[in-house]
Amino acid sequence: MDINTVGIVGAGQMGNGIAHVFAVAGFEVVLSDISQEALDSAVALIDKNLSRQVQREKMTEADKAEALARIRTTTSLAEVGPNDLIIEAATEREMIKQAIFEDLQPHLKPETILTSNTSSISITRLASRTDRPERFMGFHFMNPVPVMQLVELIRGIATDEPTYQAMLAVVERLGKTSASAEDFPGFIVNRILMPMINEAVYTLYEGVGSVKSIDQSLILGANHPMGPLELADFIGLDTCLAIMNVLHDGLADTKYRPCPLLTKYVEAGWLGRKTGRGFYDYHGPVPVPTR
Repeated sequence: MDINTVGIVGAGQMGNGIAHVFAVAGFEVVLSDISQEALDSAVALIDKNLSRQVQREKMTEADKAEALARIRTTTSLAEVGPNDLIIEAATEREMIKQAIFEDLQPHLKPETILTSNTSSISITRLASRTDRPERFMGFHFMNPVPVMQLVELIRGIATDEPTYQAMLAVVERLGKTSASAEDFPGFIVNRILMPMINEAVYTLYEGVGSVKSIDQSLILGANHPMGPLELADFIGLDTCLAIMNVLHDGLADTKYRPCPLLTKYVEAGWLGRKTGRGFYDYHGPVPVPTR
């Protein structure tokens, strides 16, 4: 399976990063979103991040210009369909993802491979709602995509070997490293990471430590580059809660019960960096703990 053209659905935090790395690797990219404003913001951010790579001498101005020229944007899913590979990077809600794949179906080439960047939703279940479950995989990038080296490859129960091998080759062409995971809730990274973040929120909720002391303890005591509460803010507390709910519902184990404080922050709209407030307040020059 030769893959040279890529359609990406969703121009948010993950979608723009995925478009960035594919364009740099030489793929022709069609980036789609329902919002033209989101598409304009995504291209501006890609431009800014590429400029940073030029400043660090990771690429030349000519490389940057060529990468940007490979990215085309659209608000029409019909323009996304006729690509070799499609990566769905929409919000972490299964009904939305299913609707996207249903809307794409009439526009797909017979050989098009479908993938989802979902961080926790069943690949088998998503694939079963398409006309090509054998050519469907989980393709989970880490955030921020241009920086993080890992891509989780998740095979659904129907995924065939040529599709898996094609995705292995794509990851290699991107210059990243793949980790193969079975299709169980949370896969590998979030199955381990999210309960740690959730436990940090419980530690705060129960008054064992403050935001500052919890994050400092993991940075200095466990050599983590970022504290778990700061990381939760970076990921988005709504995303963390959604993944914990998938783990709790899918594995039926009380150890995955989302902390009530995490739920409360999401209910308040305190979702982390993207809203300016989560476990830290980001409105000033330096983030300030909110508890």
